[in-house]
Amino acid sequence: MILGHISKEEFLADYWQKKPLLVRNAIANFEPPIDGDELAGLSLEQEVESRLVIGQDWKLEHGPFAEERFASLPASHWTLLVQAVDLWVPEVAELLQYFDFIPPWRIDDIMVSYAEDGGSVGPHFDYYDVFLIQGAGQRRWQIGGTCDAETSLLKNTELKILQQFEPLNEWVLEPGDMLYLPPKIAHHGVAIGDCTTFSIGFRAPAATEMLDDLATELLTGIVAPNHLTDPPLTPEMAVDNIPNAYIKRVKSLLLETLDDDELLAQWFAQFMTAPKYPMLVDQTGEQRRATLKHKDGTLSHFENGLKD
Repeated sequence: MILGHISKEEFLADYWQKKPLLVRNAIANFEPPIDGDELAGLSLEQEVESRLVIGQDWKLEHGPFAEERFASLPASHWTLLVQAVDLWVPEVAELLQYFDFIPPWRIDDIMVSYAEDGGSVGPHFDYYDVFLIQGAGQRRWQIGGTCDAETSLLKNTELKILQQFEPLNEWVLEPGDMLYLPPKIAHHGVAIGDCTTFSIGFRAPAATEMLDDLATELLTGIVAPNHLTDPPLTPEMAVDNIPNAYIKRVKSLLLETLDDDELLAQWFAQFMTAPKYPMLVDQTGEQRRATLKHKDGTLSHFENGLKD
């Protein structure tokens, strides 16, 4: 049981989207299904989304990377992050079986990170739930308070790093340990030596994103459109400023359009199950695993390993 002594019902009632949870030895005798060299091999591939975060000023680079880039990295303070590793490595995808108490359409992907000593992506917060499973090595996690859109961020980096971070608690995670973080909780993870971390993230689309997608669907003509009509007019309303009566009419029209449970259910099912990478969907509509160039069973081991 990946939640330790806590039942699935208790976790969903008391922790899910409410407060963090640390579970020691969540996966007993955990053997990480991918290591740093293999992860670096994935980051060489055009189809794979990957990033490097380097230094204590968190310089960001986007993949795909050339093999030579890893040979020129510093000895410490860098992190490699690869998205959706579950799409490429079946053994990584098997980790999802531990989370059968959450609707499968809520799962986004499994991101895997490899970091050298001191490696970090900086103190930040996310708008989604995440389970952080420690693979090889150790990582120190600090958590802070709740953040929101008004929280100040640093301006000298592409990453959304908190301008101020005050840790309220901290733990060092060992292989197989797991930390659950609900949305908007400030957190900061720093590698102690070299380590890997498996991040199981969940979809949390913004309202604006959903409205944009729904509007696109409506424009395809799946329902007959309603049109704006005027409120009762008076000559005094013939002015440049838009009267409040029009705003109320617009609001009513939009709410009427959205007040269709069947339409919303059909659209939402399609929206939440859309593949993360549409280019990897074959002609049958099934998500396929790309044929990687590095197929020797270890994806791509560098001759002397990453640390050298």
